[in-house]
Amino acid sequence: MTAIAVLGSTNMDLVAYVSKAPRLGETVTGREFRTVPGGKGANQAVAAARLGGEVVMIGAVGADDFGVRLRSALTAAGVETAALRTVEGASGTAHITVDDEGANSIVVIPGANGTVTGLEAGDASRIGAAGCLLLQLELPLEAVRAGAAAARAHGVRTVLTPAPARPLPRELLELIDLLVPNEHEAAALTGSTDPLAAAEALLHEVPEVVVTLGAAGALYAARGREPVTVPAPRVRAVDTTGAGDTFVGALAVALGEGRPMPEALAWAARAASVSVQRPGAQDSMPTRAELDHPAPPAPAPRSGAATDTGAGAEAGHLPPAGGGA
Repeated sequence: MTAIAVLGSTNMDLVAYVSKAPRLGETVTGREFRTVPGGKGANQAVAAARLGGEVVMIGAVGADDFGVRLRSALTAAGVETAALRTVEGASGTAHITVDDEGANSIVVIPGANGTVTGLEAGDASRIGAAGCLLLQLELPLEAVRAGAAAARAHGVRTVLTPAPARPLPRELLELIDLLVPNEHEAAALTGSTDPLAAAEALLHEVPEVVVTLGAAGALYAARGREPVTVPAPRVRAVDTTGAGDTFVGALAVALGEGRPMPEALAWAARAASVSVQRPGAQDSMPTRAELDHPAPPAPAPRSGAATDTGAGAEAGHLPPAGGGA
């Protein structure tokens, strides 16, 4: 099994489903509300575990009902939670609005995640025992850097999802082996809205970059190699929350199994394409069996039957911005 450590956030996602997201100052009526486990770190951990990874989660939850549910969800997915500590106060939350086209907007309140400012006893050893460390930016930056430094000291590959987007110090980037921004995060880091130009600029800071491109797939660039673009499956998106995290978790498993990068990217894209066809973040993530033995495609509609060809009927497997909570 691929051994993966995740140093990151756990949040309870408070999700409102609406026909159209409200503009500033506007009130709309939603059709459904759900509370579901999320957080970019926990999402990536669950995605990797469901796809066959041996995953340990490092982070914190609050001493509240959400904390109990968040820990239970990780355990149920097969994630090791001995390094997920419980602290006084509230767990992290993400307040998410999802519209009829599957697009989302998110407000994250860190809660217990904000208390993770470094590594605890045993965390460095857990990271050192893994083949890969997954990092995001929903924990304090000093904790992210401490995790990356521990991984580098043990020769463990580091993969950073730079979300939420923010300027990153060079002392962190020099510890990162693979950076996985979406195109908007890549633009925020480099000032370039052209994904290829942004990727090439980021290669001055890190050895490898994968820029996710929504419906256009993903762009891979590495020092000394020609860039490669891998297309995304075309599917009808129901909810893109967590799709980017599904992609990263799947990519970590595929790379840990020794797959070449183009094959690993295609496999990760397929995992994310499954996730957007179902509501929620962790609940939507596919199992290994679903990817290894996909269900046959649905039969084509009979002549004259209604088909969904309106706006958003087809969407790429990755969200256009942020990647979901």
